Amino acid sequence: MEKSEQPDFYFLPFEDRRPPEPVPYSMWRELLWQFLATLALGIGAWYIAWRWGWSLNYNALWFSIPLVMAETAAYIGLALFTINLWKTWDYPKQEPPAYYADCVREAGAAQRPIKIDVFFPSFDEDPELVRLSLRDAKRIRYPHPIDMKIHVLDDGKRESMKQLAEEEAVGYITRDNNIGFKAGNMRNAMEQTSGDFILICDADTRPFPSILEHTLGYFRDPDVAWVQTPQWFFDLPEGRRLPEYLSRYLGGLGRGLGKLIERCYGPVTIGEDPFVNSPTMFYDVIQRRRNWANASFCCGAGSIHRRDAVMEAALKGWANQIHRQMEKDLGKISAHTKEQAIDEKLSHLMLQQVAQETEFTPYKFHVSEDIYTSMMLHGDPEREWKSVMHPEIESKMLSPQDLLTWTIQRFKYAGGTLDICLRDNPLFRGGMSLPQKVLYGSTFWSYFGGLWNLIFLVSPMVYLFTGVAPVSAYSMDFFKHILPFMLATELAFMVGTWGVAGFKGKASYLSFFPVNLRAIWTVLKGEKIKFPTTPKDRQTGNFFNIVIPQVSVIVLTVISLTWAWANYYFMGNQGNYSMAGLVTNLFWGLNNIIAMSGLVFAAFWKPESEQ
Repeated sequence: MEKSEQPDFYFLPFEDRRPPEPVPYSMWRELLWQFLATLALGIGAWYIAWRWGWSLNYNALWFSIPLVMAETAAYIGLALFTINLWKTWDYPKQEPPAYYADCVREAGAAQRPIKIDVFFPSFDEDPELVRLSLRDAKRIRYPHPIDMKIHVLDDGKRESMKQLAEEEAVGYITRDNNIGFKAGNMRNAMEQTSGDFILICDADTRPFPSILEHTLGYFRDPDVAWVQTPQWFFDLPEGRRLPEYLSRYLGGLGRGLGKLIERCYGPVTIGEDPFVNSPTMFYDVIQRRRNWANASFCCGAGSIHRRDAVMEAALKGWANQIHRQMEKDLGKISAHTKEQAIDEKLSHLMLQQVAQETEFTPYKFHVSEDIYTSMMLHGDPEREWKSVMHPEIESKMLSPQDLLTWTIQRFKYAGGTLDICLRDNPLFRGGMSLPQKVLYGSTFWSYFGGLWNLIFLVSPMVYLFTGVAPVSAYSMDFFKHILPFMLATELAFMVGTWGVAGFKGKASYLSFFPVNLRAIWTVLKGEKIKFPTTPKDRQTGNFFNIVIPQVSVIVLTVISLTWAWANYYFMGNQGNYSMAGLVTNLFWGLNNIIAMSGLVFAAFWKPESEQ
């Protein structure tokens, strides 16, 4: 199919966009960050100790205790996040290997070209969208002879996708069932392929020609199990500068007003990345700074895996499953019969039976199979597998273009990670180093944030409606402790995130609380997190129902602010408010309103083509 015959995809005008360069490393900036972070954590510990020991309102412990517990939980999260961002260490790059023997430890390994399988798992995506990905994959170059095979893994069992594979001269792999969803799809493909390495792509992943020549060199270290490359969404809305945006509605007056505002506050862009989809903070800062602890984890698309590592981890996981099941069953039989130890023959027969009932899979059938497999490999006490977070972007893909898709994706991330944490946590099995456990623990802890974020959203309303304070007094002692902590933390992370993170990221995390709470509740109820595919097309409709919790926070906060200030000035201060308390909760409430407003705006956002 010629380019002129391509469907009118919304992202075609963005095809010429180029990815940003990795955030440059600065030793002096890192040293400054480490100093400021240490200072912030020290002041924070002083603040938390004061909160527990000297500031509780003993006349309202029902309010004071939950808030100080939330502050403590948030401080623990801050400490874990600080450890994650402590330093940057990029894995040394090496020349692309010419032969398979260059990537293994065994003497006398075959001096043959490296074999690569490129997987494109698919379910219901538009075949023409997948065609673009396949054509980009066929442009992958390598400085040495290489045996590369591209495969469409079609769980949709569609004749159109099979025809596409034939037209593009790539492999087509399907199966009779959808057991395990994406993980089962990749397991099925691994059974039918034999590449030394596997490049995993999503249906919309468009690999750059350089992806293999820039990443296979890491595998010269025979202990490297996988390399993750940053994901880059090339279709993120760029938005409009404020003067241009206001001029659409107010003409010249709006343009002048926009310029005046920008002169005071700097450039303001409306509609830029409305769903806060930009992955720069996650890959270029959080994941990249896990390299020093060998704790960066696989995120699926854009990752390259050593087949032997995946299979070895699968075999050990399978054996461990059988061992645990045998211990459980033997224990039951022993208690039931009250006989002495079961003889070896019975144990052998039981092993055969358990082995038949235990499914062997290179990728655990789980909605978050990527991070689970990463933890299994990092936790292997015998092998000490390594992971690499490659700093340069080597592919492009599509971002969620509507709030429904955004919510589905975030719920899968949260629910899948919490499911691992609460039901089958590899951290408690040994094998990982302490830094690895801390950094994986940081990931788990962050998804419990909805619990304390809800308290932070409700607390100013409680004071504003009732006049009951969560502290003994909004006194100078209170401000003496909280303001240095807040200022030190903001300053530290302004330096520590190298300008990547900002208010939008923190606001998104705060407004994420309903999805986060639903994920926690789903896992606690014992329900399985479902495997819905993330839609690649923009979903249309009314998404107001998704943001009802955020709108409720905004409305109730505005009402509580109005009530409290009216009570103070016009009703004789019947609530016994203090001016310091009103001002403190005014700023707190406004912060919450602004944070919730971003997601509410996203519910009604439309691309310019639909406006």
